[in-house]
Amino acid sequence: MNPTLTSAKSAEKSGQNSRLAIVAGLRTPFCKAGGAMAGMGADDLAARVVRELLLRSGQDPRQVDELVMGNVAQPVDAANVARVVALKAGMPEAMPAATVHRNCASGMEAVTSAAERIRCGEADTVMCVAAESMSNIPLLYNKDATKAFANLARAKTFGQKAKAFMGLSPGKLLNPVVGVVQGLTDPVSGMNMGQTAEVLAREFHATRADQDAYALMSHQRAAAAQARLSEEILPVALGPDYDAVAEHDDGPRANQDLAALAKLKPYFDKLAGTVTVGNACPLTDGAVAALVMSEDEARSRGVEPLGYVRAWAYAGVDPRRMGIGPVHATARLLAQTGLTMDDFDLIELNEAFAAQVIACERAFASDDYARAHLGRDKALGAIDRAKLNVNGGAIALGHPVGATGLRLIVTLLHELRRRGLHRGLATLCVGGGQGAAVVVETSTPKTSEAPRLAA
Repeated sequence: MNPTLTSAKSAEKSGQNSRLAIVAGLRTPFCKAGGAMAGMGADDLAARVVRELLLRSGQDPRQVDELVMGNVAQPVDAANVARVVALKAGMPEAMPAATVHRNCASGMEAVTSAAERIRCGEADTVMCVAAESMSNIPLLYNKDATKAFANLARAKTFGQKAKAFMGLSPGKLLNPVVGVVQGLTDPVSGMNMGQTAEVLAREFHATRADQDAYALMSHQRAAAAQARLSEEILPVALGPDYDAVAEHDDGPRANQDLAALAKLKPYFDKLAGTVTVGNACPLTDGAVAALVMSEDEARSRGVEPLGYVRAWAYAGVDPRRMGIGPVHATARLLAQTGLTMDDFDLIELNEAFAAQVIACERAFASDDYARAHLGRDKALGAIDRAKLNVNGGAIALGHPVGATGLRLIVTLLHELRRRGLHRGLATLCVGGGQGAAVVVETSTPKTSEAPRLAA
């Protein structure tokens, strides 16, 4: 049960104050859609990283109680893709598996769902995995073409078949619905994600120059971090002959410069927009896995975890302003735990769009925004960019939508440990108008600084 729904007293009785141990975390490279890993579906990518994580962690798969997987564009040929992944990865047939979906936060949802199972006593150890193959999101026939195909399938006589076949005009056959475009469009507001970024750019006065400068920083940091990020990456052999290997994220550009970014035209609002393909995240393929268990279970097995999840929160916002979700989710998280922004040594805030990150930065630091939208007298607190996305973010690394939430947690824990730091915030916006935020830690905090649960 999420700590926001329980009192501190009942939480203490039911073990809600215990942390979720992230025993180990691993991911594939993130590669651009249509590129190196396009030949592998989400189930294949996820199964590879699950198998390897079990080997590296030294944990017996028979001691894993369940697999929970976050995925958005669920493959039509792998219903309940979590179960397919579990079996392909060699997990026991008796082990259950479930797929969860919260758009861009699906990877976080896998972790928090696992935490809820563990806190409720339904499991001790859970394999969390998150994956997306945006290369393999299909084209869809429109309603007219679908109807014509259905008529053809039902036709019995030659005349009926001929009539139905005549209904399959080239206009119907050659005008499919692009699944990835449909999926990145909110059906309530009618806006695609890029259009929502334009809304925030105008609201928070994020200029084209601001956005391009932020995008450049993301590429520079990601390019400089390639060796560090390799510690969390499983190289993937590429078929069909396995004569090539994807070893690194292929999005970061070490030679990126402002002049090249400035040449790009606005993509979502061609007349007056500022969001381009250069200051937005690319479509990407990738998978992430993390083996999790209760802190007590990790201790009993003699396992030294990569880190811990302390608390989390989700929040809803106007779908037209979906990118502001991290501010609202973090506000709930701070109220829930008693932490402040100064308590975080590092922050991972997903870079769906540079405009969206800049809007969040300005909202975090704004007293006016806090009073108008968060029910607080003072701002949450300014984000120091020296703590933010220190290894670059999705503008450079890519954003395989179902996988990113878990990638943020894994990357953040690796970097906290690398720097000898203690606590971090992982947060992201969610298509459809939500935000998600998670507190992670790398070592047992002093009693005096342990987060408290809100009554």
